[in-house]
Amino acid sequence: MGLFERDEEEISGPTGPADAATGALSVTVVENEFVTGVYAKLASVYDVVFGPALNAGRRHAVRQMTLRPGDSVLEVGIGTAISAELYPRESRVIGVDLSDSMLDRARQRLQRKGIGHIRLLQMDAAQLRFPDESFDVVYAPYVISVVPDPVAVAHEMRRVCRPGGRIIILNHFRSTNPVVARIEQLVSPLTLHVGFAADLDLPAFLARAGLRPATIEKVNFPPVWSLVTCINDR
Repeated sequence: MGLFERDEEEISGPTGPADAATGALSVTVVENEFVTGVYAKLASVYDVVFGPALNAGRRHAVRQMTLRPGDSVLEVGIGTAISAELYPRESRVIGVDLSDSMLDRARQRLQRKGIGHIRLLQMDAAQLRFPDESFDVVYAPYVISVVPDPVAVAHEMRRVCRPGGRIIILNHFRSTNPVVARIEQLVSPLTLHVGFAADLDLPAFLARAGLRPATIEKVNFPPVWSLVTCINDR
């Protein structure tokens, strides 16, 4: 399902009425081949463009995990492993990404920093090759709005997260201000060329994914990014 497609069946979602579940997630069509091409171009400048500006959100997300020694974390869309130094050395982290170019940068970072508790794997986030209930925390930073089917990714995140574990999503979502939301819809096809769709609808996404947020916080500056923390109650 592309981001822009509509589900015409009336579905009642956990975050609101049926219109949340049936509303269009985004006007932007995303395909894996296109995304990998974008990130192949961005890999060499990703840390400069998306590093300091978005690090506050990354730091807060890892603090929200409240990791204990031995906890297992899956980072979906690890990119250049820019969050690597935020994880406690006692945790066990696997990072997956679809982009060869980004993973090459990630490997270089881990080697340069002497980080040995993070394992990197190339993988499609919508088809995670892990058994059910494999991780204590499943975390997707700045990736949900650049995958072809964000709901499929969320379902996979739930599947591989243990019951009672945390699913944490850090992302930009469509504004609740109608004027701003309309602007985001208009510019979304353009922003995809720099790494994200600008108009992903949070209520529709949560409803279709079957996720119940425990907290939703605004992060970064300006605070137009959301940190969504869910407890896996499946």
